[in-house]
Amino acid sequence: MSEHTPGVALVVGATGISGQAISRQLVDEGWTTYGLSRHETLPVEGVTPIAADLLDVDDLTAKLRDIEPEVVFLVAWMKKDTEAENIEVNSLLLRNVFAALEGSSVRHVSLMTGLKHYLGPFEDYGTAVMAETPFHESEPRLDNENFYYAQEDELFAAAERMGFTWSVHRAHTIFGFAVGNAMNMALTLSVYATLCKQNNRPFVFPGSKTQWDGLTDVTDVGLLAEQMIWAATHDAGANEPFNVANGDVFRWRWLWPQIAELFDVEPVGFDSEPQPLDDRMGSAAAEWAEIAKAHDLVESDVDRLASWWHTDSDLGRDIECLTDMTKSRQAGFLGFRSTPQSFADAVARYREARIIP
Repeated sequence: MSEHTPGVALVVGATGISGQAISRQLVDEGWTTYGLSRHETLPVEGVTPIAADLLDVDDLTAKLRDIEPEVVFLVAWMKKDTEAENIEVNSLLLRNVFAALEGSSVRHVSLMTGLKHYLGPFEDYGTAVMAETPFHESEPRLDNENFYYAQEDELFAAAERMGFTWSVHRAHTIFGFAVGNAMNMALTLSVYATLCKQNNRPFVFPGSKTQWDGLTDVTDVGLLAEQMIWAATHDAGANEPFNVANGDVFRWRWLWPQIAELFDVEPVGFDSEPQPLDDRMGSAAAEWAEIAKAHDLVESDVDRLASWWHTDSDLGRDIECLTDMTKSRQAGFLGFRSTPQSFADAVARYREARIIP
């Protein structure tokens, strides 16, 4: 096994929760790090921003012309109304990145996907024949269309053409700290709990009985970053897909009271039917604006902090979801996280950054 010393890295999707964590770790390890997004500035210090449109190959090629990354981390995606549209746009953005980097010195590309690889896309979620849990990387693809499969195919084709190695990282629900990114369950639940505290409402679990009672796992975003960088710098990570989850398992009925305690709210579990957040947060915008003003928070727009539908989709699943980490461990990646500590650490960082009171 060989290890590669820090060099030049490109993070595509640098403003997302995963992109921020990867960028932060790369900078800390001494990498020369470029962050590609639509923004002129980035939330992580030490990252050189590259503002470009991923769907405009000419713009992308011009912006990347003088960049010679050794490793590329692909954590950008776009959500459309149908899976056919998801496939079209998310295949195109990868294809454009590879076209822009044609002839460069890229030696490894790490792609982040997720458990919809095993469960199916949003519009056909959990309806196809599924693998036994915990999910293993060796399971065959489902028969239905899935933009993760299309992205993998773009990755494999580019690797064959351009001569780099690749890795795919299938994360579960992500916990972690990020600024300006709403698709983060830890922050969404923190905002929800803060609203409950402010208005003396109980902290009601919004999801399904299956999720309340069943075993599950999650992915700490720092652990995801560690695994993606490990795969890019170790021979054992080359040309392989890897699940990535914290390594512990839990039931929401066990974790929910611990989250409630962090916010001093009354935990209420599943009772007869799901109670989705998206249906109950109609007054959240006005309430959060008042909270932000009262506590001098940095963000008064709740929609920039919380993604109710995204958390509902995870907590509302009526199927068991947990992953096997054996393959990653056998390859030499031994990182892990305590899930309760992961959530508590994220809350502490959000409070320190004055994102929540």
